[in-house]
Amino acid sequence: MLNQRALAYLSEVVRRGSFRRAADHLNIDVSVVSRQVKGLEESLGVALLHRHSSGIQVTESGQFLVDHFQGQVSAEKVVLSKLQELQGLVSGQVSIAVGEGFIADLVSEPLESFMTAYPGIELDVTMAGMDEAIDLVTQGHVDFALLYAPPVDAQLVCHVETKHPLDLIVPAGHPLMALKRQVLLQDIEGYPLGLMNHPFGMRHLVNAVAHQERISLRAKLHTNSVAVLRNFVVSGIGVTFMPQLTVIDALDDAEIGILEMAHPALNGATAQIVSRHGRALTVSAEACLQHLQRGMRFFNSDAPRLLS
Repeated sequence: MLNQRALAYLSEVVRRGSFRRAADHLNIDVSVVSRQVKGLEESLGVALLHRHSSGIQVTESGQFLVDHFQGQVSAEKVVLSKLQELQGLVSGQVSIAVGEGFIADLVSEPLESFMTAYPGIELDVTMAGMDEAIDLVTQGHVDFALLYAPPVDAQLVCHVETKHPLDLIVPAGHPLMALKRQVLLQDIEGYPLGLMNHPFGMRHLVNAVAHQERISLRAKLHTNSVAVLRNFVVSGIGVTFMPQLTVIDALDDAEIGILEMAHPALNGATAQIVSRHGRALTVSAEACLQHLQRGMRFFNSDAPRLLS
């Protein structure tokens, strides 16, 4: 039988990228982690990790064991949650990865009402860019993720999908507001542009369209913060791309304008709730997902401008 403690240590080393960081997270001596992983390698007769001065690299055999262990942990959570369901959903844990653009919608009411309805369920919410969020889901570190404009990925299963176009957001009274048509990428040239960094879905989508249109977009501001981009526009410095709901309060206060883009890929962008393919959700996670679908404006309908 496989040594479950050694598998847990191996999984943590792979996740953290080094024995030292894994030991620090587990609050044990690094030699204990090293011995357990080494013993697992010797008992199986295979190399699980390649050790380098800069860190570690998991082998194919090592990754297979990590996936096996995480599958065991996930299956056990499902079994325990089913037992809890038989006694009433009174306790449990749910972990979520979420992009910053969803945060205002998440905490405005849905999060509070879920915690009120299920006081015994603990929530762990991790803010992450799209690339990191997908990794957290596929590696089994979170139950599900809220993603904007994610790529097609066979490792993910989509539970909810709504249409939220990526619009151009401009300061109130901006010259582009005078256009009587959808905006082209060429129209933006000459105006200060702010963009999210590369790990975020909004940036991936803009880059893909710019590449297709053979346009080089030169941003004056690069950031990993939706709040920074929002203030960049509200203060009148420049323009950016965001879905309507992310900046709905500034739009209602007439601080900004929202313009539709001409490219189908931007107009067809979607928000999704995804989990790992082949891994069942616990009863607690399923209840949370359904609650967010009903309560979050991003997931209970398409973008407001599409419904008006």
